[in-house]
Amino acid sequence: MNGSRVVWRKGGTTLAAVTVAAALALTGCSYLHVKPTEKYVYVTSKEALLRDRVAAVSNRTGTVTNGEKLVVLEQARLWVKVKSPNGEIGWVQKKDVADQALAEQFIELGEKHAKDPIVASAVARDEVVLHISPGRKSDSFYRLAEGDPVSLLARATVEKPVTPGPSPKPGAKPGEAGAVAEPMMEDWWLVRNAKGDTGWMYSRMMDVSAPDTLVRYAEGQRIVGAYLIAKVDDPDSGVLNNGVAVTSIPEYVTVLAPYKAGLPYDFDQVRVFTWNTKMHRYETAFREHGMEGYLPVKISNSLADHMPEFTYHVLAADAPTPVPDSKGELKPARTIAKTYRLEGNVCKRVLPPGVQAPAEAKAPMETKAPAKKKK
Repeated sequence: MNGSRVVWRKGGTTLAAVTVAAALALTGCSYLHVKPTEKYVYVTSKEALLRDRVAAVSNRTGTVTNGEKLVVLEQARLWVKVKSPNGEIGWVQKKDVADQALAEQFIELGEKHAKDPIVASAVARDEVVLHISPGRKSDSFYRLAEGDPVSLLARATVEKPVTPGPSPKPGAKPGEAGAVAEPMMEDWWLVRNAKGDTGWMYSRMMDVSAPDTLVRYAEGQRIVGAYLIAKVDDPDSGVLNNGVAVTSIPEYVTVLAPYKAGLPYDFDQVRVFTWNTKMHRYETAFREHGMEGYLPVKISNSLADHMPEFTYHVLAADAPTPVPDSKGELKPARTIAKTYRLEGNVCKRVLPPGVQAPAEAKAPMETKAPAKKKK
C-alpha cells in the first residue's frame, strides 16, 4: 500500500485519491517526523562540572564555563542533561545555569545600551556577578573575575535589603529607641566589559580607575572619575615606570563625591591637577565644590586655538533635587553645561560674549554625626 493510488468509479466519474501521506504516516517514516525545537541553557557559575549520571557517586564527563551555551537533552528536578559546544554530554545542576529567557534579557540590555557614552572606568575588586537590574535579589548572569576592567555607563540607587530585627515602636520620634530608621541606600552601576557583556554591578565591588599619584590628593573624598586632559614634557620629572624614567606627564580633570550611597548627584567637586615642571609634582590648578554635578565629563579641544577644554553638567537653581525613579535611576529635570579651557596652569570659564552665567543649585553639606562624649 506504500506509495499506491486507489481509484473509485462512481457514475462514470473517476475520483482519484492519493494516499501517499496517509500510508507513510501509518508506516512511521522517520523523515516526516517534525524535529523538536532545541532548548538551551547558559552557564551562570564561574565553572561547572558535567556528570555521567545523577547519583551520589558519578564520573566527570566535562567542564563548562560562564556564559557558554548548552543544548538541553533531558530534564530532572534539580539537574539538566546538556551538550556543551565541545560535544561533551553530561548532567549539570540547574542552579549553575539560566534559561533562554534570562539570557535574552541580558542580550536585550546590552543592545539597548550599546551606544551609551562611557562616563568612567573601573576594575572589579573581587569576583562578582552582573545583575539584570539594580538590586541584590535580581537575576544574575555574567561573571567577572578579580581585576577585570569595566566601563561605567549609568548609576542607580536603590534601598539596601533590611536585616530582620525588632518591630518599630509606635509613636517613637526619630533618634529615639525603637523609632523607624531611614532606609539605607546602595549604589549600582550599569557596566560593560571588554567582551560587551552588560549588566548592573554593586558599586562596592569595584574600584574606579585613577592614578595612584592623584588618590592621595582626594582629601577623604571618593574619586568618581579621572580624565586625561593634557600632557606636559618634564625630562627631570623623577617619575619612574618599571624603572624607566617618564618624561611625558599626564594632567587630569577629576570629579569627586563623599563616601556615601544614595546621593542625588554623581559628584559635588571638580579638581584639575596640572604638573609643575619646576617642582616636579602635581598641583591643583582649578577647584570647584558645592555643586550637584552629573556625568559624563567631556574632554575636547577648542576650535579657535586648540586649547584643551572640559565640560560637565550641574543642576540648575530652579530645578528640583532629583529622586530615583522606579528603576533607581536619577534623571535631573534641567542641568547647566559648564565649560572650562585649560590655558597653561589656569582654567577659564567659557561663555558666549555678553552672556551671564546661569544660577546653579548647591549641594547640601554632608556632615558627620557628632562624636559621643566619653564618661
